[in-house]
Amino acid sequence: MLYLASQSPRRRELLARLNVDFRVLDVAVVECRQPHESPADYVRRVALDKARAGLSAMPDALVLAADTEVVLDDEVFGKPRDARDAAGMLRRLSGRTHQVLSAVCLLSSGHEADALSVSEVTFAGLDDATIDAYVASGEPEGKAGAYAIQGAAQAFIAHLSGSYSGVMGLPLHETARLLAESGAIDAARPAAHITRVADVAGHPA
Repeated sequence: MLYLASQSPRRRELLARLNVDFRVLDVAVVECRQPHESPADYVRRVALDKARAGLSAMPDALVLAADTEVVLDDEVFGKPRDARDAAGMLRRLSGRTHQVLSAVCLLSSGHEADALSVSEVTFAGLDDATIDAYVASGEPEGKAGAYAIQGAAQAFIAHLSGSYSGVMGLPLHETARLLAESGAIDAARPAAHITRVADVAGHPA
């Protein structure tokens, strides 16, 4: 059985598009970039840590986990601490091109594979009124880089090169490849059935 080690509704929605049955695990891991750790190594490590946390709860399972980060000038933009932090992130992203790194890891007791999606996103210039209104909407909360590409922030994006689903939180091309290589995905299956199981750590991942 496939388990998604994430409570993100965006990842659940995306994974369901691949017509694979899965269950959902809540996991929580420490997300802290180490000194001299590259953004790519960091996002891969966090995805692996999430998968390991899921596997520790379901040792016989096949666990899928992912991590997505916004990167500008080699700085990883995590989730904003508060509205002020969100506004600051958006001001820095305004009028510039940043990267979105989205790593996915598939793990079982006898199998480990991962993939990394790298996208480039160019924001139009954002004035203070636009930023303030977006922050007040609440949408930046809990989002890497303080924006959601599937929401109102679509209007900010002048250009996207890469994976829309990767920016959203789960790169489907890479995920489908990993699942196919493991034998877990079958394109002939009907729509996916999602089941939530026990909370591993009590927080969204």
